[in-house]
Amino acid sequence: MSTGRQATANAKDSIAWGTNIVGGVTPGRIGEHLGLPVLPSVRKAMEGLKPDATGIYVSASQAAGAIEEAIEAEIPLVVAVAEHIPLREMLRIHSILKTQSKSRLVGPNSPGIISSIGKCRIGFQPLPCFSPGRVGIIAKSGTLSYETVASTTRAGLGQSLCIGIGGDILPGTDLREALTVLQHDPDTEAIALIGEIGGTLELDAAAWIKDYHARTESPKPIFGLIAGVKEAHGHVMGHAGAFTIPGEPDAQAKIRALQDAGVTMVDHPAKFGDVIKRRLEAQSSVQSPSATRSPFSTGTQRRSYHALLRRPARPPPQREPITSQKRTIYLPESTSFDLLREQGVTASPYSGTGTRRLLAIGIDRSARSPCVIASPSLDPSAAKRFPLTYPVEDSLAVDRFASHLQLTRSDPATSSLRTLIRALAAIFADREAFFVQTHVVERLGAVKVVGAEFRLDDAAYRSLGRQAGLHQLAAAAAANRGDPEAEAEAEAARHGIVYIRLPGGEDAAIGTLVNGAGLAMNTVDALALAGGRAANFLDTGGKATSETVKKSFEIILRDPRVKVVFVNIFGGLTLGDMIARGVVLAFRELEVKVPVVVRIRGTNESEGQRVIRESGLPLFAFDGFDKAAAKAVELSRL
Repeated sequence: MSTGRQATANAKDSIAWGTNIVGGVTPGRIGEHLGLPVLPSVRKAMEGLKPDATGIYVSASQAAGAIEEAIEAEIPLVVAVAEHIPLREMLRIHSILKTQSKSRLVGPNSPGIISSIGKCRIGFQPLPCFSPGRVGIIAKSGTLSYETVASTTRAGLGQSLCIGIGGDILPGTDLREALTVLQHDPDTEAIALIGEIGGTLELDAAAWIKDYHARTESPKPIFGLIAGVKEAHGHVMGHAGAFTIPGEPDAQAKIRALQDAGVTMVDHPAKFGDVIKRRLEAQSSVQSPSATRSPFSTGTQRRSYHALLRRPARPPPQREPITSQKRTIYLPESTSFDLLREQGVTASPYSGTGTRRLLAIGIDRSARSPCVIASPSLDPSAAKRFPLTYPVEDSLAVDRFASHLQLTRSDPATSSLRTLIRALAAIFADREAFFVQTHVVERLGAVKVVGAEFRLDDAAYRSLGRQAGLHQLAAAAAANRGDPEAEAEAEAARHGIVYIRLPGGEDAAIGTLVNGAGLAMNTVDALALAGGRAANFLDTGGKATSETVKKSFEIILRDPRVKVVFVNIFGGLTLGDMIARGVVLAFRELEVKVPVVVRIRGTNESEGQRVIRESGLPLFAFDGFDKAAAKAVELSRL
C-alpha cells in the first residue's frame, strides 16, 4: 500500500472488505497511516512486513520506478493500475522480469486482482458488484469485467478470482498465464475470458485452451467475449493496446480461434451469467449421485493466489503470430524521411517502379520485446515477425529478413538492409516509437526506402514530456490538414474523452456515449448485431462526470448523421445517479433535438433510472442492454 490519496481511499475500502493490508510506503517517511506502519522504501517494507503482494497506485510518471523497486525487493506479486506508462519503461521492466523468478507483474492499466472468496482486493474494483462464488474472470477491460461480475452475481453464481490483466500494450501477465492460474484454482468451476483487438494474446490463449482440453479429463468450461469487431482501423480504441496493425489478427479471427478451441462465445457481458449457469446446471445433472459439492456452493477455502501467480523461472515457449503497435502520434512522411536521412538512409517517394515490400519494427506482444516485421509485398497477411532482444542487439540475422522479403542474395542488398534495420532500431529507441514502418524496393541490388510511416508513443510525452518537438510537429501537421474529425478527437482528448467518428453513410445514425474503452467497443459491436450502426466510438473514461457527459454530448451531436444518442453506462466507480443527472443537464443546456436512450447498470442504477424517468424529457431509461439497444435502433430508423 502506498499512502497517497487514491491509495488511501482504496485501502480503506479494501480493509473494510476484508483485505489483510500490512502497511504502506512513502519515500523517506517512517510512521503510521490508517493504524498501519509506513516505511520509507519497498525494500524496507519487504524486510519488515514480508507482504505477499503490493498494489502500486502512483501516477504513470512514477509507476515504472515503483514497479522496478518492487521487483528488486522480490515481492511475489506486483499489481500496477497506472495507465500511460511509457513503452520504453515497460520494455525495460520486461527485460528485468525475464532475468528473475521471484516476482510477477499484473498490469499496468489494470483494475487489479480480487478474490471474492478470500476477501482480498488489490486494485480499484467496485466492491458492491462482487459476491463469493465459482466463476473465475480474466479480462483486458475493466468495465467489461465489471459487467461480467454483475451478470454472474445476478445469476447466483458469484465469482472466485478475477484477474484484470489490463489493456496495455505489454501486460505483465497475459491471458494464457491467467488461465493457468484458474485451471489450478480449486474454487473456480467455470472461466469467463474477455479479450479485445490488439496483439495475439487471444490466439495464444486459444492454443492453450485446445491443449488443456486435450490433456484434461474433465476440463472447466470456458466462456469468452472479444470486443472490437467493428474496430476503427487506424485508431486506438481507448486502451493503449487496443489497435491492430499489418499482420495482427482482427477480432473475428480471435473469435474463430477461441470457438475452434471449444470456448462458448457470447456477444455481450450481461449474457455470461445465464449462459454459464445453464452449462453448470447441465454438468451438475450428469454428475455422480455421490458428488456432494454443488457448483454454486460458497465454499470456505482461502486461496494463496500469490503463489499461483508466481512467475516461472524461464518464460514459457512463445508461439509466433504477428504483431506490433499503434498509438496516436503519426509523423508526416516527410518528417519520417528526415529521421531516416539523419541515420544515413536515403529515402524518396515511390516512383512507380519496383515491387514494394514492407519492413518495420514494432512490438512482439507475446515475447514482450521489439520485433522486425517483414513482408515480400504490401499484403499484411504475408507479414512475418522476427522477435529481437531489448535493447536491440548489434548483430542482426539479416539473412532471415532478406529471405522472407525475397531480396536478391547479394552483398549490396544485405548491407543496405542491415543499415536500414539499424536505422529503424535507432529511431524506434531514440524517438520512443512503437511502430516504424517503411516501404522498400530493390534497385541495382540494394534496398531503397520509398515510403515511411512512423508512430510515436504518446505516453512518453503525456506522462513525462519527452519527445515534445516531434509531438508538436505531428499536432501541427494534423491541424494544417483542417480535418474536422481530427479536431473533434483532439478536443475530446483535452477533456479526457476518447472520441472516434466511425465511417458510414446516413445509416450510421446512433451516437454512443459509454464509460470505459472495452464497454464502448462492445457497445458498437452489439448495436451492429441488433441491426443498427454506430456513428462513433466514445469512451468518457472510467470516472465519467457530469462535465464529461455534457462535453461528450456536444461532440457527438456535431455529427449530422446522429438521429439518437445511446448512453450505455455501467456504474463501477462511476455512480449511475450522477451520470443520469449529467445526461438531464446536458439535454436541457444543449437543447438536444434527438431522442436519448439511457441504459444504466451497476452502482446506484435504480436511482439513475429514476432520475431519467422523472425528468419529463424525451429520455428512455433501461437497465437491460438488449431492450435499450433495440430502442436505439428503432429510433435511428425514424
